[in-house]
Amino acid sequence: MAEYQNIFTQVQVRGPGDWGMDNENNLMEERVGGIGSFSILGWLGNAQLGPIYLGYSGVASLFAGAVAFFIIGLNMLAQVDWSIVQFLRQGFWLALEPPSPEYGLQFPPLHDGGWYMIASFFLLFSVLAMWVRTYRLAAEHKMGKHIAWAFAAAIWLFLVLGLFRPILMGSWSEMVPYGIFPHLDWTTAFSIRYGNLYYNPFHALSIAFLYGSALLFAMHGGTILAVTRFGGDRELEQIYDRGTAAERGALFWRWTMGFNATFEGIHRWAWWFAVLTPITGGIGILLTGTVVDNWFIWAQEHHFAPSYDQPYGFEAYMGQGG
Repeated sequence: MAEYQNIFTQVQVRGPGDWGMDNENNLMEERVGGIGSFSILGWLGNAQLGPIYLGYSGVASLFAGAVAFFIIGLNMLAQVDWSIVQFLRQGFWLALEPPSPEYGLQFPPLHDGGWYMIASFFLLFSVLAMWVRTYRLAAEHKMGKHIAWAFAAAIWLFLVLGLFRPILMGSWSEMVPYGIFPHLDWTTAFSIRYGNLYYNPFHALSIAFLYGSALLFAMHGGTILAVTRFGGDRELEQIYDRGTAAERGALFWRWTMGFNATFEGIHRWAWWFAVLTPITGGIGILLTGTVVDNWFIWAQEHHFAPSYDQPYGFEAYMGQGG
């Protein structure tokens, strides 16, 4: 029935803001900011935004991130002679580039990568401070640290690209430029320079986990939306007080692929698939240029790619026929 295809929330209930539960740490008093309600958010979930608890690490993260953002933005604005119109017009092509190779691991002049290094420092500090915030908040709420460790997996890839690999390569020029299209151009050039990353097995694993996690989350999201008419959106209650929603969802996947995906188990599968995406990707990037100079040649030597020792095509066919 069409009325049960609830891709978007059909009815948004408005009422007093939910401040959340209090505990012995008195977090209720430390929460700052009001509570707002936004219909656009309500299409996909809870329409309430706030309250927000920052703490020292949250404030430090926002401050450092803002500094990095403005350094990058002002450098891009200077490249178009401080023209707002040209900045908006060429924004996707503007970039703050890393230092030139001749500086190695030294701190370069401001006009040749120095601003890039300063922005990178504040960006790294911002990301690490946000990780501390997620870990401490989980600890204060007596939660597991699954979110913090998943965030750490993404930070691992971030550190490989901007810190670990450049140090191993002996040059800050190996860092990734800041910008939309320049970042994509760097990725393409990086793959071409090292013999095509498609032959990097860790890159292949990363892509498999990336697509796999997207598929798993879509499957789980589709299942819950499909059984919300039976209360399937109340997953916690369904886990310990099983009802028609949990039973139908599990039966659907058992009959579809022969595997009983429980409400808890699917979250573990999706979490691991998502976390392994940046972990394997970071390993592949870290090995590129430091251990393997050409992934296509490496793949040929390990029988992962064809060696092309024999001729192919029409000539080979005619030779066999003759």
